[in-house]
Amino acid sequence: MRPNVAIGVIPVRFGSIRFPGKPLAPILGKPMVQWVYEGAARAVRLERVIVATDDKRIYEAARSFGAEAAMTSPDCASGTDRAAEVAARTDALVFVNIQGDEPLIEGDMLDSLVDAVESGGADMASLMIRESDPALLADPNAVKVVVNRRGDALYFSRSPLRSDVSDYFYRHIGIYAFRRDVLLGYGTLPASRLEKAERLEQLRALDNGLRVRMIETSRPTLSVDVPEDIIKAENHLRRRTP
Repeated sequence: MRPNVAIGVIPVRFGSIRFPGKPLAPILGKPMVQWVYEGAARAVRLERVIVATDDKRIYEAARSFGAEAAMTSPDCASGTDRAAEVAARTDALVFVNIQGDEPLIEGDMLDSLVDAVESGGADMASLMIRESDPALLADPNAVKVVVNRRGDALYFSRSPLRSDVSDYFYRHIGIYAFRRDVLLGYGTLPASRLEKAERLEQLRALDNGLRVRMIETSRPTLSVDVPEDIIKAENHLRRRTP
């Protein structure tokens, strides 16, 4: 039987220090994880989209709106570990780790990541968007990325990067596509000094010589980190939803 080309995994957990129960927080009458799932399900290149969780409440909610869902270990330390657990039991060539707090995600953004990894030019792929707001450049919650001429990531940082040009910089959007073998082995890679200093897991990939192809998108995204972000998400979705 031919393996699936690509599977999307939405790893979510109920516990959050700043926003407990975040995946089930209602946004315009639907839980946030449903917005993420419906956006991902519009991807042409994803043959399946799986909500991966260790919480029965999220599992049941996902099943109620028609999503495929999988229970995973409560010992997973990160979303990447949870996605890897699904990958270990699922046959596919490429896996896309889709953040469960990105309700504005659209399918074509994920398709571009699958294309980048499937083409053989990268071990991983992720998204970035051009920004010109100096307040974002100084914001440690807005992760910046510098790329080479091929579009491969050179460095990620929470601080302003001096190699950024003056008219714009690239902000990283934390959604990743992995080759299967890369995802399965990612958790065994040693954490780097830079990863610990910046508190950015993706620096582990660069420190271990993995090629991370960055794909530029012009579509806005919004990571819901605190309850106040729900209002921002609703405003964006009202403008987008007919």
